[in-house]
Amino acid sequence: MIHEISRNLAKMTRTKLVLLFVLYLFPLVTLGQTVERASQAPSSEKHAADPKLPTLFVIGDSTANNNANGARGWGDPFVGYFDATKINVLNRARAGRSSRTFLTEGLWEKVLQEMKAGDFVLIQFGHNDGGPVDKDRARGSLPGVGEEAQEFTMPNGNKEIVHTFGWYLRKFISDTKAKQATPIILSLTVRNIWKDGKVEPGPGKFGQWAFQVAQSQSVAFLDLTTIVADKYESMGEEKVQPLFAGDHTHTSPAGADLNAASVVSGLRGLKPCALCKYFSARAKEVTAFEPGKPM
Repeated sequence: MIHEISRNLAKMTRTKLVLLFVLYLFPLVTLGQTVERASQAPSSEKHAADPKLPTLFVIGDSTANNNANGARGWGDPFVGYFDATKINVLNRARAGRSSRTFLTEGLWEKVLQEMKAGDFVLIQFGHNDGGPVDKDRARGSLPGVGEEAQEFTMPNGNKEIVHTFGWYLRKFISDTKAKQATPIILSLTVRNIWKDGKVEPGPGKFGQWAFQVAQSQSVAFLDLTTIVADKYESMGEEKVQPLFAGDHTHTSPAGADLNAASVVSGLRGLKPCALCKYFSARAKEVTAFEPGKPM
């Protein structure tokens, strides 16, 4: 009888201990793990720009700014290639946007409000400009670089005049110049699509159109497509796979850093290199891109 009572008491004690852990200790443990994971994750905090310094803005789509589903855009690691005591680097790219919607949604106006004389703007669009013009997720621009425009009725019933891809790029360039800042046009990042050992050089003719606009407006053009494609092909398809996060367009953190270093390589290869004096020690280790020469 006494032994049976003791066993029952022991069972009750164990039960109470389990309940105590579940109700009080387990939440504390999981909270601690959550805090630890959060401290290890990249910070998305936006630091205020120093108004006394020039600012380098990045505008574009998710290939430049993306933190979804394990992906990352190149605009975030790109910041580390510059000396924060000499220049602000602000990633204002927004996932899902095209040259058209970056303008029509007011995102460009916000950049202009921050911009001042002596600043720089890296402009990269095209991945979403080939999308629908007047259907769901209407964000496509008209093809080409001309002055053509066409009015469409959007899914919400509103009417919108849609311009060519080149027109939107020229708009960003002219607005930047009006602010006495320096625009630089970039071609697209490369998708993880291969054929016969060669990586796809980019969807559509957006890289070609970006180059034509840069030439016509007498602004610098950075051929990021070629720089990254050369790197991928030197690595080989198998080694490139980990540089992407779940699809053929969006990069993993490692892929984002490779693209960021590629942008720096392209900037170093520009003549003159207006941004070189703002580079950090890390950027100075990146080889300048020279067309026709192996990286």
